[in-house]
Amino acid sequence: MKKASGIVSVALPFTAGTVAAALVSSPFCTALAGSALAAAAFILSLLLRQPRLPVALLFAALGAVCWSTSALSGSPRLPTFPRGADMLEKAIAAAGFPGENSGAIITALLTGRRNGLPRATVEAFRRSGASHILALSGLHLGIIYSLLRRLLSPIGNTPPARTLRSTATVSLCGAYALATGAGPSIVRALLFIIIGEIGRACSQRKTSPAGTFCTALTVQLALQPSLIASAGFQMSYLAMLGITALFPRLDAWYPQSGRPDPLRRTWRAAALSISCQLFTAPVAWWHFRTFPKYFLLTNLLSLPLAEAVIVTAVASLLLAAAGLCPPALISACGKLTVLLESCLETIASI
Repeated sequence: MKKASGIVSVALPFTAGTVAAALVSSPFCTALAGSALAAAAFILSLLLRQPRLPVALLFAALGAVCWSTSALSGSPRLPTFPRGADMLEKAIAAAGFPGENSGAIITALLTGRRNGLPRATVEAFRRSGASHILALSGLHLGIIYSLLRRLLSPIGNTPPARTLRSTATVSLCGAYALATGAGPSIVRALLFIIIGEIGRACSQRKTSPAGTFCTALTVQLALQPSLIASAGFQMSYLAMLGITALFPRLDAWYPQSGRPDPLRRTWRAAALSISCQLFTAPVAWWHFRTFPKYFLLTNLLSLPLAEAVIVTAVASLLLAAAGLCPPALISACGKLTVLLESCLETIASI
């Protein structure tokens, strides 16, 4: 936490200033308040020798000014390339995954487009508490990122190879994010990936989770302050806050034994699900007036299956593009998708 203390002292007041500005209806009022805060910070910096309070006030003022500026002129939006999603949707349809709704579910998982899904299937996902699986999020990009790193691992581990792998991985993840609409959660995940890869390139070690979280939060809010009111943005960062702050403590309750332990893996998955749910539940209730009763059972079953579907689907599409995809892989992906749908329909019927 010490290494991340600098960015934490910036991110928290900046976010607080943005939130405070968003609560004020008039952007002119927030601009005036932000200017007053900045002036107060400057005066305090002259009067006090301790820099933390003036710096905090300064970044709170910057957050307020950023929001008011975006409210007046409109937040900039990232360019998107829907043709990429169109091509991906066509490739999924051409692959011929077995199962009545397999193609539509895989399309939703990889592109976020749910228009091909029957209403009954969407309702089963909603009632079982698995709507977040259909909504394209950082989870999906994280799975694709892990898959890309594994596929590119044969490049080697020399400095040039690491640079090439990082560049290729970030570029492909960025292209995927833009092709699928660059939603708040996807952009958050992309920022985490970029920060992590920069950390590896600069120090050959992982960056601190708190530092990554605060850096991504500050950058994304600075670029699009209006996202502070987005449910997707709020839930994405709250889920990551749960993973950063609570998950390590819950995970430590079941100590590692040094040998394969299925119960240990089950507890780890449960701890991850509980950490995310505890932090996102209040916001989910505020926005949607709903709380998934069987979220733990749903996540323990659906998340591994969703990951397996995404990995096999991406592998199938890549191999099919090269003319090398075995029919067995297409069949396995379709069966996994059918199993995912069946599990969620069963939970929804409870």
